[in-house]
Amino acid sequence: MSLNKTVVLVGMMGSGKTAVGKALAAELHVAFKDSDQEISLAANRSIAEIFERDGEPFFRSVESKVLERLLQGPPCVLSTGGGAFMFGNNRALISKLGISVFLSADLDLLWERVRSKDTRPLLKTADPKATLTRIFEGRKDQYALADVTVQSHPNYSIAQTTEQVIAALRAQPGVFSPPGEKS
Repeated sequence: MSLNKTVVLVGMMGSGKTAVGKALAAELHVAFKDSDQEISLAANRSIAEIFERDGEPFFRSVESKVLERLLQGPPCVLSTGGGAFMFGNNRALISKLGISVFLSADLDLLWERVRSKDTRPLLKTADPKATLTRIFEGRKDQYALADVTVQSHPNYSIAQTTEQVIAALRAQPGVFSPPGEKS
């Protein structure tokens, strides 16, 4: 079984895109890429520094270019920043060149996972939980547009969630080639 198109993990910060993405890439024997990490490398600055110095509009424009470059490369597992899927041009690009998987998690689980991290520029506010709630409410309808939705459960291990993603991908036509068949 070989991967025919890039699997693009979308969802809120704390939904498990990086952890599940790395496990999924290992399971599928493909590269794991993180769009935020690729943006940082290209800009030679952290995401927080880009937001602070250049603002969110600049970041989003670079993000779109990096997504396009990654999607045009060999099939891989690509973890995106939480806001990447909010833009129609990014969703169209992902739909054309890959398959989107929404890792859905409820607000309490997200808060539990992100509340003690200081690497989330959008949560550097007076009330980070209220900010997370507002972002969650504002994004959930766009995330629902993903090709596949997999629920993140608080009692699931990374391996269990990865298996859920693989099962959901197997149900999608054209994602995998059968063993022995060229992609």
